[in-house]
Amino acid sequence: MPVTITMPQLGETVTEGTILSWVKQIGETVAEDEIIVEISTDKVDTEVPSPASGVLTEILVGAGETVEVGTALAILTEDGETTAESSAGTDETVDAESAEPVTSDAVAATPATDGGDQAEAAQEASASEPAPSPTADTGDTSRRGVLSPIVRKLAAENNVDVAMVRGSGDGGRITRKDIESFIESRESAPAAAAPESAPTERATEPEPAAAPSAAPEPTAAPAPAAEAEEKKPEPAPAPTPAPEGVPSPTGADVREISRMRGRIAANMIKAKQSSAHVWTSVEVDYERVEQVRAKHKADFKAAEGFSLTYLPFIIRATVDALNAYPEVNSLFDIEAGTQTFNHSVHMGIAVDLNQKGLVVATVRDADSMTLKGAARAVRSVATKARSNDLGPDDFAGSTFSITNPGPFGSFMSAPIINVPNSAILSTDTIRKRPVVVEMPDGSDAIGIHHVGYLGLSWDHRVFDGSTAVLFLNRIRDNLETWDWEQEVS
Repeated sequence: MPVTITMPQLGETVTEGTILSWVKQIGETVAEDEIIVEISTDKVDTEVPSPASGVLTEILVGAGETVEVGTALAILTEDGETTAESSAGTDETVDAESAEPVTSDAVAATPATDGGDQAEAAQEASASEPAPSPTADTGDTSRRGVLSPIVRKLAAENNVDVAMVRGSGDGGRITRKDIESFIESRESAPAAAAPESAPTERATEPEPAAAPSAAPEPTAAPAPAAEAEEKKPEPAPAPTPAPEGVPSPTGADVREISRMRGRIAANMIKAKQSSAHVWTSVEVDYERVEQVRAKHKADFKAAEGFSLTYLPFIIRATVDALNAYPEVNSLFDIEAGTQTFNHSVHMGIAVDLNQKGLVVATVRDADSMTLKGAARAVRSVATKARSNDLGPDDFAGSTFSITNPGPFGSFMSAPIINVPNSAILSTDTIRKRPVVVEMPDGSDAIGIHHVGYLGLSWDHRVFDGSTAVLFLNRIRDNLETWDWEQEVS
C-alpha cells in the first residue's frame, strides 16, 4: 500500500519548510528511518528520515520549493508494487492537498483576444511561449500536471495560465522557479504590440534609415529628450555587467547568500519592523564576581572540563530580575490584544558559529538552575549548536535572551530583540578600570576593579523606560552584592 511522506512539523513555531535536496531518488529502495530528504526551515536545516520502508516512486515537491507543514512530498510503495501502479492516472487524479493536474480544459480556457478569432489567439499564445525546456524536448511530460501548493498560489496571485508555462522539473513538472521566470519574461516583454492595421509581413522587417535631410514625422511632436539627442551625439551604450561569480574590474566577487545568512537577514528585518526598539545601559562593578571566579576557576575546570566565565553569574542575576519585573519576561501580542506573563524563564543564548552565522538556542527553565547548572546548560547548547546537533525545538520557546559579544572585545552593544521576546540583554567586555571606592571609615579612595557594561534592547510597546532602568539596576545590584562564594562552592 502506498505511503505518502508529508512535510513534518519541525518545531513548535515552524509552519513551512524548503526542500534542500532529495537524498533518495525515484526508483531507489528506502529503509524505515533512513534519511530521505533534507529540509530547511527558518530555524535550522534538518535531515528527515523515512516513516516506512519501500520504493520511492514519486517526488511531488522538488528541490528549492517551499511548502507548508502537512503538504505531501513524496510517495513510497511497498516492495513488489510497480511504479506504474502507484503513478497511474497522475495526469488526471492527484491528491488535492498536494497538487492539482493541468488538463486540456485549462488550455481551452485561455481568454481569447479582442478580435474573437480563436485561431489567432492560439497563434499569439504559441508565439509568446518561452523556449521549450530540455524536459519538454524529450517529450516527457508525465508529471506536468503535478503542482505544489506554492506553485498554485503563485500562479493564481500573478494571473498566470500554467498551460503557457514550460516545466523544468522531473517529467515536465512546473516548479516555482518556472512560474517566477515566466512572470519575469512577461514583465520584460514590450509594453505595446504593433498596430493591427499594419501588414503582418512588415512587422519583422527593419525600417529603412531616414535620409539626413528627411523632416520629422508630423504625427507626434518630439519630446525635449529627443530634441537634445538631435543636437549632440548619441551616448555610448552602457557596459554589460559582469556575470555573477566572476570578479568585476574592481576586484570584487559576487557570491550567493547562504541560507543561514538569508534567514538571519529576514528575522532581523522582521524584528525591527515588529518591535519598538529602545536601548538602555548601566555600568557594573564585577569585582566581587571576579574574586570568587579567580578563586574557584581552576577547581571548576578540573571538575567540569570547561572554564568558569562571567555568563553564568549574569544569568543567575538576570533570572532574579526577571522574576521581579515580569513585564520583561512577557509576550506582547498587539493583534490579539493580549500580554502573556510567563511563569518560567526560558533563556535564549546567542551562539556565534565561528563568524558564519548566529543562532539563539534555548535553555529551558533557567530559573530552576544553580550557577553550576546554568554554566553546564550554556556549555551544552553552545557545543551542540556549533556541531549542528540542535533540533528545531532547541531554537524555539525562549522568553528572554542574552547575547555575549564581550569575549570579542565589545565596549557597548545595542542588539536586535529576538522576537517574540520583549527584550534582549547584551554583556560586553569586562576590563580593569580605576573606580571610586568607599572605605570602611566613609572616606573615598581610588581602586582598580573589573568593570563592564550591560545593555538592554527592549520593546517600548511592552513596558517603559522606568521598568527598563529598574530591571538593569536589579541585575547590577545582584552582581555587585550577592554572596557568590556559596553559589560556586
